[in-house]
Amino acid sequence: MMQADDFGFGTQIRKSPYFDATVRWGAKGFSVYNHMYIPRDFGDPEQNFWNLVNDAILCDVAVERQVEITGPNAAQFVQMLTPRDLSKMAVGQCKYVLITNAAGGILNDPILLRLAENHFWISLADSDILLWAQGVAVNSGLDVTIGEPDVSPLQLQGPKSGEIMQELFGESIMDLRYYWLREVEVDGIPLIVSRTGWSSELGYELYLRDGTQGDALWERIMAAGMPYGLKPGHTSSIRRIEGGMLSYHADADINTNPYELGLDRLVNLDMEADFIGKAALRRIQEQGATRKQIGLIIDSAPLKGPNTRFWPINKNGDVVGKVTSAVYSPRLGQNIALAMVAVEYAHIGAEVEVVTSDGPTRATIVERPFYDPKKQIAAA
Repeated sequence: MMQADDFGFGTQIRKSPYFDATVRWGAKGFSVYNHMYIPRDFGDPEQNFWNLVNDAILCDVAVERQVEITGPNAAQFVQMLTPRDLSKMAVGQCKYVLITNAAGGILNDPILLRLAENHFWISLADSDILLWAQGVAVNSGLDVTIGEPDVSPLQLQGPKSGEIMQELFGESIMDLRYYWLREVEVDGIPLIVSRTGWSSELGYELYLRDGTQGDALWERIMAAGMPYGLKPGHTSSIRRIEGGMLSYHADADINTNPYELGLDRLVNLDMEADFIGKAALRRIQEQGATRKQIGLIIDSAPLKGPNTRFWPINKNGDVVGKVTSAVYSPRLGQNIALAMVAVEYAHIGAEVEVVTSDGPTRATIVERPFYDPKKQIAAA
């Protein structure tokens, strides 16, 4: 087999601290995310899905880079970046936020972590928010320091993840609440752990604060997880589409606004604080969004994998939208998809035509998420 250190496109695509470990544990294919390799293939994606929903998987998500914001005006600056009201965000809390531009377009949908009064991490989806934040800071008149720390997350996700966390950190970790974080260590390795993840299952993220310890941490977690059926894995397209979770660049991008996604709860136009995009978002709210994200059941043979391009959606011969993320769910026994359509066609139960890579097929508009709509599994 090819040596792990021979693999790659040169130094401009970065390797995570877990890269060698994932290759050793069977990673067969990688994608690029935030200019880094992310493992996307440990064999059968359907088996990866069942490993996740029945037991637990460990995923290298070091690609979730952190934008660190510190300084006397850190809290005020972070509020400028997002329409979500952060005034009641406690130290030790995490929040799912949107970062919007002046037109109300979404630049990223990260998790925000508050480590201290004036210490924040923005845990990124796939776009260059470090550059955006540094640009916003230049003429802001605010005293902030913005950089990328040596922090590399892992996701431990699935119903057995709590028991594995107890093996690693003891009984006390069980009172860590959904969307809260804690500073911990294991074998002297410094970590932040949070009860968050990109799976809609019970899960944790472990933020390694010393990149030299990546191999040791990976092996330590896999060893602790062995009795619980822990497997190396990759974030599951099947599970995240079932859960209606967004993939940035696919389901949302710079030309998508929060109202199109039904994420009104992440926008607070009534707060005193100003944020980038406030006027535009007020205008969009008043006029109403022209597009809407919907769920689709696609009536065709089981898809062999996720879509690799946007599939047109037709109604009465007109293109009215596009499929953004589609996959076959073995649990639901259906092809499920997230899609964006013109608002006048976004009616639950309506039939449309989707032009897949195999040709046109019928599809039905349904509620999303497709599974566990109230997110009770992850929050339990």
